[in-house]
Amino acid sequence: MPVPDSRSLAVPEGLAGERIDVALARLLGLSRTKAADMVASGAVELDGHAAAKGDRVHEGQWLDVSLDEPAPSVLANPEPVLGMSIVFEDDEVVVVNKPAGVAAHPSPGWSGPTVVGGLLATGHQLASAGAAERQGIVHRLDVGTTGLMMVAKSDRAYSALKEQFRDRTVDKVYRALVQGHPDPLSGTIDAPIGRHPRSDWRMAVVTGGRPSITHYDTQEAFPHASYLRINLETGRTHQIRVHMAAMKHPCVGDTTYGADPTLSKRLGLDRQALHAGELAFTHPASGERVRLTSDDPRDMVIALARLHTP
Repeated sequence: MPVPDSRSLAVPEGLAGERIDVALARLLGLSRTKAADMVASGAVELDGHAAAKGDRVHEGQWLDVSLDEPAPSVLANPEPVLGMSIVFEDDEVVVVNKPAGVAAHPSPGWSGPTVVGGLLATGHQLASAGAAERQGIVHRLDVGTTGLMMVAKSDRAYSALKEQFRDRTVDKVYRALVQGHPDPLSGTIDAPIGRHPRSDWRMAVVTGGRPSITHYDTQEAFPHASYLRINLETGRTHQIRVHMAAMKHPCVGDTTYGADPTLSKRLGLDRQALHAGELAFTHPASGERVRLTSDDPRDMVIALARLHTP
């Protein structure tokens, strides 16, 4: 007979504003139908009160859930990550150069390697603050995005770095190959982003979405693509990918957001050509500004070489 499972879940920033059944489904790896049935049956409380189907959740609220059977485990499996290197490390912070095909942390439905699992496997002590499966995670890169990602090793660092992200004092610069030529060649995209109206796992520019601002500058233009330097003023899920797709210039290789598979194949890219190449933050202990850089990964270097070849 199944053993009942009770969970207390904090609503993360990325689910703020979602309907309660959507948030519950994503947090526990359940179908939306199952999550909605649980809410209707009275098995879910929101901040100590019985939840209703139409409730919207906000960051920091608590969901208390009674399950008929255990939910799938999403705790990190300590496993070394091939190709992940340490760029910076001390007692407070570790910054990795994340390869493609690696998630930031475990989540329902993902069985591949993670940054958290890779760090734990190599003996790194991570902050205990936050959800158990997201030890030390203060920001994320998509599975297919490469580059610099920092993780807090102490609870002090976790709090300080999260505050810097909220205050927008962390500088994050990306490099991307996109289809076509943005017009103007340099500019700012200020368009709200929210959940795609017809897809739970995609984002889109939508009315009523969260404010999202992306600054871009064309570094080099080719016949069918452009190489951009991109600075994020906000940090929404899939922000660069969504904003570039909304301009009709999706990242090369990003078929999720409309990239031309023919061009992607010609350039040898099977993931979005997006690399987090520069990162700057204030060290949580010393107060000094830390600035780090990462060269473009091999697949983007090869793609650029092919674009340079007549």
